[in-house]
Amino acid sequence: MSRIGKLPIPYPDTVQVTIAPGLVTVKGPKGELTQILPKPVQVENQDHVLQVSVTHPDVKDERALWGLFQRLIANMVHGTVEGFERKLEINGVGYSAVVKGSIVVLAVGYSHPVEYPLPEGITAAVEKNLIIIKGIDKQLIGEVAAQIRKIRPPEPYKGKGIKYLEEVIRRKAGKQAKAAGAK
Repeated sequence: MSRIGKLPIPYPDTVQVTIAPGLVTVKGPKGELTQILPKPVQVENQDHVLQVSVTHPDVKDERALWGLFQRLIANMVHGTVEGFERKLEINGVGYSAVVKGSIVVLAVGYSHPVEYPLPEGITAAVEKNLIIIKGIDKQLIGEVAAQIRKIRPPEPYKGKGIKYLEEVIRRKAGKQAKAAGAK
């Protein structure tokens, strides 16, 4: 049995869930998300509680799908009600970011500013050295954050670059000066 897969997914009255063969649609106050389901996964709706199941729970691959799709549907419900956000921190002298409409412009040590266009449904804001990415699709927010981080990943010597706010950069020691008396 999948411990995560068998957990129920409660949702409030403000959310509308539509279940069709091979498809789940969640519509909430912040927007609408859809998820395609593989054949072994079924979703049942009873009194504002979703229950995910699979046809053969003793097969390893289906148990993996069971837990995966329970989490994906739970994230859809959470995203349409409250939304998700991811924070990136910019470290470095002269490094900065500005949001112009749906484009994030980064000045991160290159000879030119780097422009990153945000996909539809994702918004960004900049506060001092933080980039805050918001939206309803958790997977898309993670992908956008990873692509922005990839523009200038943090380096281990001075810690300059773009990193996740909760990320810890393991620092390396730089070059060591030779001892004064050694020849």
